[in-house]
Amino acid sequence: MKSENIIELKDISIAFGSQTVLDGINLNIKYGEFVTLLGPSGCGKTTTLRIIGGFEEPDSGDILFDGKNINGVPSYKRQVNTIFQRYALFPHLNVYENIAFGMRVKKVKESEIKEKVSKMLKLVNLEGLEKRKIDTLSGGQQQRVAIARALANEPRVLLLDEPLAALDLKLRKDMQVELKNIQQSLGITFIFVTHDQEEALTMSDTIVVMDEGKIQQIGTPKDIYNEPENAFVADFIGESNILDGIMRKDYLAEFSGHKFECLDKGFAANEAVDVVVRPEDVDIVKPEDGMLTGVVTSVSFLGVHYEIIVDIGGFKWMIQTTDEAFEGETVGLYIEPDAIHIMKKSQYSGKYGDYSTYSDEIEHLNDTEPQEETENEKSFDW
Repeated sequence: MKSENIIELKDISIAFGSQTVLDGINLNIKYGEFVTLLGPSGCGKTTTLRIIGGFEEPDSGDILFDGKNINGVPSYKRQVNTIFQRYALFPHLNVYENIAFGMRVKKVKESEIKEKVSKMLKLVNLEGLEKRKIDTLSGGQQQRVAIARALANEPRVLLLDEPLAALDLKLRKDMQVELKNIQQSLGITFIFVTHDQEEALTMSDTIVVMDEGKIQQIGTPKDIYNEPENAFVADFIGESNILDGIMRKDYLAEFSGHKFECLDKGFAANEAVDVVVRPEDVDIVKPEDGMLTGVVTSVSFLGVHYEIIVDIGGFKWMIQTTDEAFEGETVGLYIEPDAIHIMKKSQYSGKYGDYSTYSDEIEHLNDTEPQEETENEKSFDW
């Protein structure tokens, strides 16, 4: 029986010098799936993409395509195409000839090239720009040309290595929607690499969260966000309050000096755990109505909601709410049972989730990879 997976990575490991970059990766990718490899710089996501594309060979493990081992098969013989952050378009060729380039190399008939280029231009909304030079196009238009050129060769899998990173915020959001629409209309497999959490949540059927050369969690965007498996995933996907807790028994957790009903079970009695509470799932109430009480230390108005930092026993909680509060005010926090998620302790315990040092500026800097580092990833990503 034919496998439902177009790509299977089995126990893939690779080291660059003394640095282990991928450590026993196992990953199955289905036909027609939009899969995003997500993680910070250095997690191994681009190396994983390069191994699938044939640009790197693993030290150990197997790469299967349609159930057949393709270890050692050069990139040009694999049924995949890659779009890099730097689109690598030919500046001396116009839009039409850039899209036609791969077909000309394969000596496709001119009539077929004309038909395919026309189809691709329509797909990426560039009709009428066939004769334009590349350096007269905007960043978004150049990206569309790169997509069209890659798709014109009819790959079974399209690999995308942070292709939106060079675009401004609004254009990036627009292209997220367009890319997803293109993928759905063609029905081919897209494997997308990014460090941008919102991008991953917006576009993906499946997200693969990576750190330190290992897969931390695989799941749908909703699963990854609502049911993170450890403190790293909880912190990397959105904002999270992550606290030390004790699972007193099934459906009863204790943290911040209070016992809370929750929906989790299967832990040992009195087992030490990590507790995740998303900022948008906490209600600010009068102190006498709260399960916990604390003092507001910071208030930021973000248009749609307020971002409020509340000090409870020295631990700084983040609350996202449409209700206003004021610095120095004592408030209560109310948390519903379904807002509490219990996780096993891990190597990441105690590293995330306290907003004592949080600021928008720091968060923005952490989300923006240096240009030199991103460029380096193309040839030697960890």
